[in-house]
Amino acid sequence: MPPRPHPSAHTHAHTPVHTHVRDHGGDGPPLVLLHGAGRSLADWDAVAPLLVPRHQVLAVDLPGHGRSPPLVGPWSFDAMTEVLADVLRSYGIPDAVPVGHSLGGMIALRYAAGHAPVTPGAINLDGFWWGRPVQYPDLDPAVVEQGLARIGGMTRAAVSGIAPAEYVEQQVAYAALFGIPPERAEATTRASVRELPDGRFQLLPERASALEMYDALDALDLMALLRAMPCPALCVRGRRAQPPMPGLAWLDELFGAYAKGLDRDLARIAQTRPTTAPLTVEDLDATHAMLLEEPEEVAARVLAFTETLGGRPKVRNSHGD
Repeated sequence: MPPRPHPSAHTHAHTPVHTHVRDHGGDGPPLVLLHGAGRSLADWDAVAPLLVPRHQVLAVDLPGHGRSPPLVGPWSFDAMTEVLADVLRSYGIPDAVPVGHSLGGMIALRYAAGHAPVTPGAINLDGFWWGRPVQYPDLDPAVVEQGLARIGGMTRAAVSGIAPAEYVEQQVAYAALFGIPPERAEATTRASVRELPDGRFQLLPERASALEMYDALDALDLMALLRAMPCPALCVRGRRAQPPMPGLAWLDELFGAYAKGLDRDLARIAQTRPTTAPLTVEDLDATHAMLLEEPEEVAARVLAFTETLGGRPKVRNSHGD
């Protein structure tokens, strides 16, 4: 079934900041799909149709991303969960399971933590950010702190930049290194940026919101959140090595140490979670761009997890709400 935007210019009339929502249709327990930083709901377009036979599926452009305007006020995880709660209330599905990739995965966990027991579970697809120095075994904490500072500087320097007219073609060529089909790479790239009158592209979100977003990510203690989750959660990690980045050998070393630390910390948390709210940790043969590389595998992991949650049947009304 092709995705169908909700009426009223592809937005729901009652959600704050006119949040852009794509209604993929479907019947069954509802899911809401959340994308990563600097991306858009189009990243889910190859996954969502595979979920529709068993679920009602919505995808959301987070504020300041895709076709959703920025927040009125500072960016924070609390603000993100409030926006998501308003979207789900407006569709009459406050019990939707949030399924997020990257930034969206962390928002999914925060949302579920604050809305249990109505929200039965949450899925985080490779959303871990960079953690804290203690999460980097075998590396000197001072070296880790220096590396994290360099990553923060690089990330913040790139936010909300103006990309050249060749940007889409460049991204399609880069995506080919990951085996991502060119039509998928082009569609998702165009959906994540704003085309300017001169043919160049504005990267999103806009600078002020992006800086607040990265500050909030730096401050998030994801391990503490996972330890306190009141409902079942699934974390899926991309295990496929990305193409090496010239001149960034230090980043590869840092990432390797963090991956080892995540193995340790997630295993420890999973072992201590109650049987009523387990943490399931799975690996996926994909890079961080798993939604675009392996949509079938992503959908299979989502469906296997939601099957364990049970859930009520959802009957859609004549307006598709």
